Amino acid sequence: MKLNDSNLFRQQALINGEWLDANNGEVIDVTNPANGDKLGSVPKMGADETRAAIDAASRALPAWRALTAKERANILRNWFNLMMEHQDDLARLMTLEQGKPLAEAKGEISYAASFIEWFA
Repeated sequence: MKLNDSNLFRQQALINGEWLDANNGEVIDVTNPANGDKLGSVPKMGADETRAAIDAASRALPAWRALTAKERANILRNWFNLMMEHQDDLARLMTLEQGKPLAEAKGEISYAASFIEWFA
């Protein structure tokens, strides 16, 4: 798989700003439905990791709430811009893991990003 930005291909979960493996080390293989080739794996997170993610989100909420509307809008706008900047790579990843046509995947990225843009 050739991506313009290989950093977009992550095989860990983001919890509290850190990329983590499952506590027990277990993974779930991600395969290409078109040919069965293994693309990578994702951590098989359990209840402990889920609780850690919920707790981290709860701790982050007061800081998010304290931001002005303009500051929050800027963060959302940056997220939208990043999605559009990396639309081709994100669509490639979706196509490989879901088997959907590339043009449809690109459209889905754009569609999802439009919601973020609207809230910005």
